[in-house]
Amino acid sequence: MSSTSISIFIVEDNDWYAELLAYKLTQNPDYVVRRFATAQSCLDSLSEPPDIITLDYALPDGRGDEVLRRLKERLPDVSVIVISAQEDIRTAVGLLQQGAYEYLVKDEETADRLWFTVGNIVQKLALRRENTQLRKQIGQKYDARRAIRGNSPAMRQLFTLIDKAARTNITVSIVGETGTGKELVAKAIHYGSDRREASFVAVNVAAIPRELLESELFGHEKGAFTGAVARRVGRFEEAHRGTLFLDEVAELDLSLQAKLLRVLQEREVSRVGGNGAIAFDARLMVATHCDLAREVREGRFREDLYYRLLGLPIELPPLRERGDDVLLLAEGFLQEFCQQNNLVACSLSEEARQKLLRHSFPGNVRELKALVELAAVLAENGTIAATDLPLRSPHPATDRAGGVLPTNDSLRAQTTAIVQHCLNRYDGNILQVAAQLQIGKSTIYRMLQNGEVQLP
Repeated sequence: MSSTSISIFIVEDNDWYAELLAYKLTQNPDYVVRRFATAQSCLDSLSEPPDIITLDYALPDGRGDEVLRRLKERLPDVSVIVISAQEDIRTAVGLLQQGAYEYLVKDEETADRLWFTVGNIVQKLALRRENTQLRKQIGQKYDARRAIRGNSPAMRQLFTLIDKAARTNITVSIVGETGTGKELVAKAIHYGSDRREASFVAVNVAAIPRELLESELFGHEKGAFTGAVARRVGRFEEAHRGTLFLDEVAELDLSLQAKLLRVLQEREVSRVGGNGAIAFDARLMVATHCDLAREVREGRFREDLYYRLLGLPIELPPLRERGDDVLLLAEGFLQEFCQQNNLVACSLSEEARQKLLRHSFPGNVRELKALVELAAVLAENGTIAATDLPLRSPHPATDRAGGVLPTNDSLRAQTTAIVQHCLNRYDGNILQVAAQLQIGKSTIYRMLQNGEVQLP
């Protein structure tokens, strides 16, 4: 049976009527129909479970409600359409409460109504299959050893901790410099756990104004404050049965830390402006680039909340401590970028490889990704030269390679650095620079006129 086929069992002891239903359904070539004259023969064939069952209410070896109960015990998710010769509202309601998808009365239009009912079920099955497939793809995408590349001893230890975290519901606290991939690790744990079918909800605490953060986390009721025109479900509720990831948790102010501690202790939230308590079941993971223990000592973070959040601590190594992982990551980023942008496959020259190995990468993996993507744009003939890696560091004293593309500067500053690099590379040939960067030559002339860049 193909992945698009729909398996349908018709359980009907009237041969003529069973033939009529089968004839109607098989007009769709994707429907694979099997007929059974008794309940037991159907039950004996459930080793290859169908998607849909049409069940005659009055069978020679069982009444519809009893057969439905037995079917649902074996196949809780199967859609059962009960067909009866009697129009009995009480019976219909009882069967629907038992889990029947629909109750149809036998008449001259039953086959047509069955056709449309099956069509509705098939649409829902298609959505369910698509959702299952998407979740499977997401799980594969965030599989630790696929999403997080690395062979260094520090990374092998990290994979071991991720596997251990995924097997339990322990709170996880992730510490690492900016750009080391803290959220990626959190997703790898979530999608490797038994909560993978539920939501992964990420909140960057530092990116939300303090006066709005309580509403963001816990939700609010309509009219709770100016601008609250409707009820809003908070992130804790959204993460029910899934995972809530709080990034930059050290940025929480002390008053909100107290409320978060209570929520974690009671396992329930109260929306802003609301009186009721709402229970939730969400796994918590937090991340920070700060030393939380030091924040506690200096009075900026509650000690009781610190111990509540500590759980399983995972420290991510900076890129400068991962040895040849730099090249492994760079080659992976290059391959992905060239495929996504229909570029000729690029490779790193030996000089470029050595330049990357010597660099300290203060921006870690995020910086490396931006750097090699830029190099892929600048490279010619599919080979990235050392000159295609414009390294200028905002902290030259700590940069072993003598500079890096400024990761903390504005977009304008980075654009200026790229244009200047290309002007130097192509000996001031403005037309060639414009073609390489796919920008207008008037843009370069204007930057020259304003003194932002200079001809070599």
